[in-house]
Amino acid sequence: MTKEKCEKDAICDTCDESGSCSQQEKEAHNQERLTSRLSHIKHRIMVMSGKGGVGKSTVSTNLAVALSLDGFDVGLLDADIHGPNIPKMLGIESKQVIGSGKGMIPIEVFPNLKVISMAFFIGDRDNPVVWRGPLKHSAINQFLGEVEWGNLDFLIVDLPPGTGDEPLSVAHLIKSVDGSIIVTTPQDVALLDSRKAITFSRMIGIPVIGIVENMSGLICPHCQKEIPLFKIGGGEKAAKDMGVSFLGRIPIDPEMVTDCDRGMPFVMSQPKSEAAKAFKQIADRCKEYVGFKEIEKQFEKEKYPYHFKEKEAKR
Repeated sequence: MTKEKCEKDAICDTCDESGSCSQQEKEAHNQERLTSRLSHIKHRIMVMSGKGGVGKSTVSTNLAVALSLDGFDVGLLDADIHGPNIPKMLGIESKQVIGSGKGMIPIEVFPNLKVISMAFFIGDRDNPVVWRGPLKHSAINQFLGEVEWGNLDFLIVDLPPGTGDEPLSVAHLIKSVDGSIIVTTPQDVALLDSRKAITFSRMIGIPVIGIVENMSGLICPHCQKEIPLFKIGGGEKAAKDMGVSFLGRIPIDPEMVTDCDRGMPFVMSQPKSEAAKAFKQIADRCKEYVGFKEIEKQFEKEKYPYHFKEKEAKR
């Protein structure tokens, strides 16, 4: 590969003359590549939580699947470097990422849903990723700049819990993030941290789309009454107190645990359940937030051109 080709495609790692480039030139090429990749992604959404164990990856996975089932082209970036669980939840953990002349090819779940995760690169699932901040930043940079995402309507970024390296890296690299979704459970301990996540998102210049209250009540299979295992309504109250939207409450469903373990997205396996309806509602509110009508119109125009022309003619 010639240096001119490197400057055109900004792929320094495969350039035969990269050794003659200065560090400043390499960084410029890397930024060109990143900018080029991101220019093909219409909307970028970060899914965050103030603490672990609130079901953030479950929300990310089902949100991405729900959007793809609506016909949108979706990418799902598992940015949890130390605990990458997305491939397990989608039943693709045995897949391997391959490379091309233009970068890494993400794993395709459906024709319009692509995934990248550290889980595809660590080999044995028991291998820990023992990295400090700079290495994690570099990995996220590669996931954004060296992965052939193609044209996407949405990129959903599943972040690790807390307000540390990974969300800072994503915000720094993507720059124009449409917004963040904060996942919490109703109990006070989780809500304390979710409020910090909202403040953090605002500090780094990312609008908060809203709060999702996960594990919000359990419907008794015997009497059909709702049991407030972790309380109910805390996420909605926090949203009101912090001045952000409340996106919905997802009830506990024992089937969700089973489906996640067997790699089946809950919105597909149990589409009529209350939890699946809640995921779809959250997806709808995300579409509204970024301007769903414009996306829907463009989707019709690109994928159903004859239907679109007929619809426009009637107006």
